[in-house]
Amino acid sequence: MGLFDKLRGARPSSGQGARGGQRATLDRASGKADLGHIEQFVASRRGVEGYVEPRTAVTETTILLVAADGEWTRRRIDGPDVARKLSRDLGIPVYDAQVTGYPQRMREWSARQKDKLG
Repeated sequence: MGLFDKLRGARPSSGQGARGGQRATLDRASGKADLGHIEQFVASRRGVEGYVEPRTAVTETTILLVAADGEWTRRRIDGPDVARKLSRDLGIPVYDAQVTGYPQRMREWSARQKDKLG
């Protein structure tokens, strides 16, 4: 299988593509650095909530973490179930971003950061 076949999600002759039949994405998989960043973000901020973002053709599943002051970070995660388990382990609420959307405080924090730079 060539590089472009892999990116398009072509399946090898066994009938199984990357990740057990799922189409490939242009993104990399999550790793230890992603999990470490998530744990550090939650430990160093108060009122953190998680928002699970679905896998797309371009990116793997991600979790967006938003602190009480609106500061946020996004990292790859190995699927929604892993995001929910990690959130339980870290003691933070988790939501489906497609259902709930994102909190206003996140947009306000981003606007403040943009004003600082501008």
